[in-house]
Amino acid sequence: MTRKMVVTTFAVLALSAGAAWAQSVPAPIAAALKDPARPAAEASRDAVRKPGELLAWAGVRPGQKVADFVMGGGYFTRILSAAVGPTGHVYAYQPAEFIQYQASYGESQKTVAAAYKNVTPLTAPFAAMDLPDGLDLVLTVQNYHDLHLKPFAKDTAAKANAEIFKSLKRGGAYVIVDHTAKAGSGLEPADTLHRIDPAIVRKEVEAAGFRYEGELPLLKSSGDPLTANVFDPSIRGKTDQFALKFRKP
Repeated sequence: MTRKMVVTTFAVLALSAGAAWAQSVPAPIAAALKDPARPAAEASRDAVRKPGELLAWAGVRPGQKVADFVMGGGYFTRILSAAVGPTGHVYAYQPAEFIQYQASYGESQKTVAAAYKNVTPLTAPFAAMDLPDGLDLVLTVQNYHDLHLKPFAKDTAAKANAEIFKSLKRGGAYVIVDHTAKAGSGLEPADTLHRIDPAIVRKEVEAAGFRYEGELPLLKSSGDPLTANVFDPSIRGKTDQFALKFRKP
């Protein structure tokens, strides 16, 4: 097979894979995306954030117990709540440090918890985080790098990963999505650019006892130089992001 044929074959396979993902969102997740209770501003971001494909890959199903680790404004909490349904439950964790830094984080958590009966808010500081046991999934989106912000203790990530490992049931999944930093760039970008090298994430999570299961290239962006702060207007909303899945043996 010639090099041209190989490249063409891989291109076709890549397109086919993309099409397969676009068609493989289970009905409960698809219905959750259409939930009329979702703010229009959040739903308008679905085309870029691709929550349906991401949650399908994460294995979200009705009846599950899941945790949205550092829920932010509640974008994924709302979707997860509708997707796991009335027989499932969502624990929406918003660290006390974030609420203290910005009151709107606490307000968002209260608003979401009041609107969805199967959502329980959790607000302990990172150092005192205590997730419920028996979880099927822990999802964290664009927030793993925060565990390495300079105001926090150097072992914050290690302690968080240990707590998540303890709280997941055997076979439970830990899915991490974050903004990509350049390979080999160390931890400095976590604080300065709000990015992190996925190799660091994998090393830290595996050290907690998790088994690496794979990466989904759903949110890759070749136009991101990986050197700008993610809040820079030139790149905001268009960053290259990685999605890693780990499993508790």
